[in-house]
Amino acid sequence: MSAHGTAQPMTARKSGPLQGTALVPGDKSISHRSLIFGAMALGETKVTGLLEGQDVLDTAKAMQAFGATVTRHGLGEWSVLGVGVGGFQEPADLIDCGNSGTGVRLIMGTMATSPMTVTFTGDASLRKRPMGRVTEPLAGFGTQAYGRKGGRLPMTVVGAAGAKGIRHTLKVASAQVKSALLLAGLNATGETVVIEREPTRDHSERMLLGFGAQVNVEKSAEGNIITLTGQPQLRAQSVAVPRDPSSAAFPVCAALLVEGSDIFVPGVSQNLTRNGLYLTLVDMGADIEFQNPRTEGGEPVADLRVRFSDNMKGIEVPPERAPSMIDEYPILSVVAACATGKTVMRGVKELRVKESDRIDAMARGLEACGVTIEEDEDTLIVHGLGAGNVPGGATCATHIDHRIAMSFLVLGMASKNPVSVDDASPIATSFPIFESLMTGMGARLTRENH
Repeated sequence: MSAHGTAQPMTARKSGPLQGTALVPGDKSISHRSLIFGAMALGETKVTGLLEGQDVLDTAKAMQAFGATVTRHGLGEWSVLGVGVGGFQEPADLIDCGNSGTGVRLIMGTMATSPMTVTFTGDASLRKRPMGRVTEPLAGFGTQAYGRKGGRLPMTVVGAAGAKGIRHTLKVASAQVKSALLLAGLNATGETVVIEREPTRDHSERMLLGFGAQVNVEKSAEGNIITLTGQPQLRAQSVAVPRDPSSAAFPVCAALLVEGSDIFVPGVSQNLTRNGLYLTLVDMGADIEFQNPRTEGGEPVADLRVRFSDNMKGIEVPPERAPSMIDEYPILSVVAACATGKTVMRGVKELRVKESDRIDAMARGLEACGVTIEEDEDTLIVHGLGAGNVPGGATCATHIDHRIAMSFLVLGMASKNPVSVDDASPIATSFPIFESLMTGMGARLTRENH
């Protein structure tokens, strides 16, 4: 049973050439942040290209609960009338973040330095995910958190009054934790300093600067030292959300694997902290052209021309790339299954605490489809069978995880026999138009009746 209601089984069958233009949704990370920063700014922030997946809609509801006015004007067009830094009101009810780890962790940071008590919950998947990685460093501001065993939701967070800035070195490479601390630092006096040994996605730093905060990023032997000056007056902005590189990964990889495909994917974010998958695909021999590079909304973007690539080779993925492609390892493992030779992915233990244990979920599903896998706590190795040679023929468990569901459906488009997933409903959290976009380009996807 899905945490999103009734489970929706879906099957993908070997497809003819994928053709056309893939207009993938707006970037999920930037969509969350545009709503949150808009709520903390003074004036009306206008957002275009907002991802209208369930995760982001849950963040919009949360910002309304904290006192901001959030209005939808049309497809992807939203406005947020903010309340200013420190202007949040205490919500009357608990905050349900659905499936979104990004949403809950960023919102916890946002309210952590305001004197209020807020209870957070989420769906069955989110209630399994560890929140201590955020609440423990937030305790440095004086914030208190009371949750279930293992620091899990539901959790009540008591914000600190009169908080002072802190200095914190991240224990894990996590943009969510970094962003939560910077958001908390906005309403603290003095400077908040976050040190990250490995670079992670930098959307928060870019957007904070755009909204008028004082943020300085310095590279040192310790890593990136990010210094935020507390209690700024954030100014409302117009935010153009680029298309999500994590969502674009699915039509891109499908086109690489389905014989005869040739697709165009315009306006995809090329942020250097998010493009690890695309570098890796090119290293494997993928036919991807990056056209018309430009800057939109403070983010680098490009148009992608992607063609079927039947000569891709397995590689050892540089482990230092992991933070820039952590969400893309499930679909990369599908590409690896269809490449020739062995693909080694190391430094990926963070995958075990995502919406599901993604290493285990992909390993078991790929094995069921006839692919040989090796794994340990921090490594996934896929023994590729070459283009068109994956047997398929299995029903794979998605574990309420949108990226697992989409990855196995892409595999079914390129394998000898159909591949089914037990529940495709979680796809709506990040890519609500996945089914219509893929079938519109020629993919053979069918919903299964119970």
